[in-house]
Amino acid sequence: MPEAVVHIAQLNVQYGYKTVLDGLDWEINKGESWLLGGKSGSGKSSLARAISQATNADGKISISFDHSSTLNPKVHYVPNWYQFTNLEGDRNFYYQQRYNKQQKNDTLTVYAELLHFGEKENLDFSDIADYLTLFGFDDCKNTQLIELSSGEHKKLQLLQAIWLKPQLLIIDEPYTGLDKQTRKNLNQVFDALIEEGMTLLLISNDTDLPKQITHFAEIQNGKLAEVDSAEDFSMDELRQQKTLPYFLQQEPAFYSDTILQLKNIGVRYGEKEVLKNVSWTVKAGEKWLLQGSNGSGKSTLLSLLNGDHPQAYANDIYLFGNKRGSGESIWDIKEKVGIISPELHWYFDKSAKVWQSIASGFYDSIGLFRDLGFDKQQKVNQLLDFFDLLPYKNDLLTSLPLGKQRLVLLARTIIKNPTLLILDEPCQGLDQAQTTHFNEVVDELCRHGKTLIYVGHYESQIPNSIEKKILLEKGEVKAIETLLEAV
Repeated sequence: MPEAVVHIAQLNVQYGYKTVLDGLDWEINKGESWLLGGKSGSGKSSLARAISQATNADGKISISFDHSSTLNPKVHYVPNWYQFTNLEGDRNFYYQQRYNKQQKNDTLTVYAELLHFGEKENLDFSDIADYLTLFGFDDCKNTQLIELSSGEHKKLQLLQAIWLKPQLLIIDEPYTGLDKQTRKNLNQVFDALIEEGMTLLLISNDTDLPKQITHFAEIQNGKLAEVDSAEDFSMDELRQQKTLPYFLQQEPAFYSDTILQLKNIGVRYGEKEVLKNVSWTVKAGEKWLLQGSNGSGKSTLLSLLNGDHPQAYANDIYLFGNKRGSGESIWDIKEKVGIISPELHWYFDKSAKVWQSIASGFYDSIGLFRDLGFDKQQKVNQLLDFFDLLPYKNDLLTSLPLGKQRLVLLARTIIKNPTLLILDEPCQGLDQAQTTHFNEVVDELCRHGKTLIYVGHYESQIPNSIEKKILLEKGEVKAIETLLEAV
């Protein structure tokens, strides 16, 4: 008989009136490592939290540890989002705080966070040194947690998990925000840990996986269903083509033939130089792909364009034909820009309903704090219908599956029909069908005159309308290329 590491019997999880897991049975045996995939919202994260005792569940869950193993007899769960606090234990951060010199020092540094984790788990810091180098994290040790990009936060989660070396490791969306080389390195580390005897459970719809993954499963109607491979996971149905709301078929206002122009831009934090002599021009109507490895400066560059970074005033930046700092306010800039980013998603108002989240795009607020007039209400309803979100209108944004949350934030981004769309890794955590759906909508918007800057690590997962690419490396422009000749 195989030796069970995890035994689950008749597991039930319910949120309000919604049953997520319904009498689920599952056994993970020694020597097995699993990939759990399938449709967004099917209950994968709920199951992971139940196994790690991070959420309440009815039923039987038993874990058997091997006390002769060199690995820690523990279950360690890595959630999709990295939850950190300020020095007073509070999580009440705001979106622009990561660029505010006076307030960013309110959180621990990466080094201090790792030291704290190591002391709590009784770990030797020397054991993590090679992993810091492997994941290119040596230069981040003195960086404040609030300054990290989403990819860097994911690296920190993974570093802690690898350092701990638990016998059972559960990771929700392990590849979120990671560049290609980091994904490759991570899979090699996973394979080595499995060889050491670790049982690994990954929650993902990615197909570029560790070689040692032995089993594949998804959740169907609250129960576990094993499949043959990652290619056999169920996906959301393909979106039915709908006509774009009329107000989004109108060409956005162009204030200049040049949307943005950067001349030898530089950004530094103390001794750390984040951007070095970056020059870039984006003409009205162009569609750009912005790429670079984790920590290359992409997020900082975008914050300059969106008006969120205070060092914009110390640089030679032209937005919509006006030099930054020549009298325009941050709201004059934001009125013309629609943006999605993992950081905006993370900081978004947790109490906002779906319709409120979309409506907040009129005012560039993280939540809705004012009443809407009739015209604005109509536009919200048109977008709810266009994105098939009407049944969720009064639900909390955070209660929706990740794929639908991203569609809500896309609706928020476009509701004011902005001149410039900035989409920073908008398809993180989405399966291929959801990514295709999302990018089809982006292509549809771009046919009506939008200027686009799209951040994505994989060119196979970007909109078809992308024409040009700029590549950053260690804060500098490595290459500018034409991918598609404009018609």
